[in-house]
Amino acid sequence: MGSPIPKTAYALRAHLPQITNAETRSFVEEAICCFEGRQFRGAVVLSWVGAVSLLQEYVVANRLSDFNAEAVRRNPKWKSAKTGDDFGLMKEDDFLDVLQAISLLGKNVKQELKKGLVLRNGCGHPNSMRLAEHKVAAHIEDLMLNVFAKFA
Repeated sequence: MGSPIPKTAYALRAHLPQITNAETRSFVEEAICCFEGRQFRGAVVLSWVGAVSLLQEYVVANRLSDFNAEAVRRNPKWKSAKTGDDFGLMKEDDFLDVLQAISLLGKNVKQELKKGLVLRNGCGHPNSMRLAEHKVAAHIEDLMLNVFAKFA
């Protein structure tokens, strides 16, 4: 079985021109560089951050009132988001739940993204977990198919 690194990096780079926000594009570019350099934890974390940033941008531009209404319904203390930075006050797990509730994500996509969040959390904290290129390529592929291709 050959290395998925060149093919995955090429496919991810193909999505870069569609990502108009420079900050989000920067996260994705760094994720690709980490992946190509076999810095797998960094690739997981940065690709996840890029995907979440893209989802947040989409919500702000297209579904902010729906999002805020559902977030308040779930948590009456939620202060309505106005910018992407405001989403930092919500756990990413809860963010994904709200996206499903407003039909931005389907149930199965949300479940796959939550698996990606668990992997991202494992990569973002000191522990003994080990990763290899195929696991990371699958993670990035899930994000490409379910976030970058749809929301960029």
